[in-house]
Formats: sequence, C-alpha cells, structure tokens
Amino acid sequence: MIIATLKEVKDNENRVGLIPENVKSLIDLGHEVWVQKSAGINSGFSDEDYSDQGAKIVDSEEEIAKNADVLVKVKEPVTKEYKLLELMKGKTLYTYLHLSGVDPQLTEVLIKNNITAIAYETIEDENGFLPCLKPMSEVAGILSIQYGAQYLQRKYHGIGVTLGKVDGVSSSNVLVVGGGIAGRTAARTAAGMGSNVVVVEKSPERAEALKKFFDSELGKTDNIKIISNSAGDFSEQVRNSDLLVGAVLIAGAKAPRVVSEEQIKSMKNGSVIVDISIDQGGCIWGSKPTSHSDPIYELEGKIFCCITNMPGQASRQSTYALNNSTFPFLTKIAEKGVIEYLKENKNFAKGLNTYNGKITFKHVAEDLKREADFEEFN
Repeated sequence: MIIATLKEVKDNENRVGLIPENVKSLIDLGHEVWVQKSAGINSGFSDEDYSDQGAKIVDSEEEIAKNADVLVKVKEPVTKEYKLLELMKGKTLYTYLHLSGVDPQLTEVLIKNNITAIAYETIEDENGFLPCLKPMSEVAGILSIQYGAQYLQRKYHGIGVTLGKVDGVSSSNVLVVGGGIAGRTAARTAAGMGSNVVVVEKSPERAEALKKFFDSELGKTDNIKIISNSAGDFSEQVRNSDLLVGAVLIAGAKAPRVVSEEQIKSMKNGSVIVDISIDQGGCIWGSKPTSHSDPIYELEGKIFCCITNMPGQASRQSTYALNNSTFPFLTKIAEKGVIEYLKENKNFAKGLNTYNGKITFKHVAEDLKREADFEEFN
C-alpha cells in the first residue's frame, strides 16, 4: 500500500504525522511512503531526511490524496482540505479528529466519501486508557500553564502576577478542573513553579491516584490539594483563582460544561482561563476556539485562551511523542491491512469513527444526533 503524510495547514500547526526514522520501517514491510514537500520542516525534518530513508517527496497534496491508501495526519482536516477527502473515497485517514467538537460538516464529508476514519483520541489500550491522546495531553497540560503565565501579565490586561514563588508575597492561585493526564500535568507544572494549586476531581479512585502521583513527582508539599466538585467549595475556588485550567475529558464526546457563567463572572478581572478541552467543545462557560495567530479574547473582564492545537508550537517534542504512540498501530495496519487489524484488535477499533458511510463511534453519533453502526467491528 501507499502510506502518506501531508504538510499540516491548520493555523500554526507545525507537527507532522510521520518522522523520518519510521519511514524505513514501513518500506521494509514492502510499502511505499509518500511525504509532501516541506511536511516536516517545522518539526526540524528536511525533505532529504525523508528521502534518505526511502520516502518519495511529492509536491502536490492532491496527488497524495488520490494515491494514498492510508493518509497519516496530525490534526483533523480543515475546510480547505475537504476537497482532498473527496479524492480519497474509500481510503483510510489516521489522525486526531475530535468530531464531536469540530464543524459537523467534517463528519458529513467523511461519511459521504466512505472514509475509514481512525481517530487517535479514541484508540484504547488493554486497560481502557488512551495511549495516542496521552502524550499530547501532557504537552497541552504544560503549555496551559506557560500560556496562563504569559497572559497574566499586565500587557495582556492580566492581573499582573507570575506563577512563581516570590518571598514575602502570596503565591498565585491555580485551579485545574479535571484530574486526567492533561489536568495532572498542568497541576504538577504550576505547583513546581510555586503556585498554590487546587485540582478538582470527582472520582475518588482518580483522586487517590492523583495524590500518589503528586507525592511521587513533587514530594510532600503543601501547595497542591485535591477536592471534589461540591458546589459551594468549587465556586469559592473558581472565585479565588488567578488561573483557571479546564481539562475535562470524556473520550470522543463533547466536553461537559462544568464551570458556569455565574462562576466566571465571580472571578477577579484580569484572571486567565485556559480551556484545554476546547477540541471537544470546551468545558467552561464563554470558551470558544482560538488560534495561535489570535490566541486570546476578553469576556466579562477575564482573559480566555482556547487554542485548539496548543502542542503545535512545541512541534519537535510533540511530533516525536505523537509518533511514539501512533506508529506501533500504523505498523500493524501495514502488516495486516486496515480492516483486518480493526477486526482483530477491539481496542484499536475503538478509534474507528466513520466507516462505509456510517458513524461508528457512539459519542460522536449522540453529539451529532445521528445513528451509529457498530455491527461491523463489534
């Protein structure tokens, strides 16, 4: 088969779906690898890096779309890429999709063109975890604190504080809603800088796991604590926070709204909100997608940062981390064939979002008010 990757075109998306080191592995399995010219340049990979491993460098994205059996990307196709999906009828797309959180038209285009769409973010491992989402959640968790610290500066109309510890001055308050990979990484980063951190996690089991994680990573410290989301305590924590990070996730589903308009209005003017959940629609009142070119907006005196592809600015690190998690599955696709591997590995098949003109992931169907068809792979 022909396995290919494109240069990403989403605003400031600098990652790439395949690294040169992995090209030779696919070629050794008897396949061709096509790489669009300059696809890896913003992650530090030249065209020669790919061609030296045996890849065919192709100028035209249309030529790649017409010929590729499996197209490997990073982000969901944006509107101007929909024409490429029309050239891929019946082929396979392997990428982040976030169909519940993006333009519903993308799902319609995938269905119309019978695309076998496999979403990184819903692939599971044998323990029910999300191995292809984890590395980008870690990067996004770190970046949420870096961006939060940046926009707390006065030149952005922030309160005018750092997230670090300064002798004789109270440390900033950081509230992280959601104790998954992104949330715990954000909390660890902020606590390590010296902020007073509160993590809201309603699951007792996950809360206990978080305590052990923080003790292991940070040692015994008094600047991080875990609470449930009981109404009164939670509202008080929102009101007192300088930086609020939304990191709530239901795999493949639209994010639930967990912070209300009233709670946001209660925050100090100049407070910053970073909603990592924005790929799935956002979990905080007032959140709307932003880009690296236009990252923030003000609402009710608060600064919102809701960039839908945060890791795109840490492209070198993110691309390696992403390939570490996605490439083992791609290798199996190359060895066994797409449909055969989907039928063989039920955990991998959780990544299948559309197939043969139908939605095959329950949460996507529910969020888009469509029917789902699971019979083929269940």
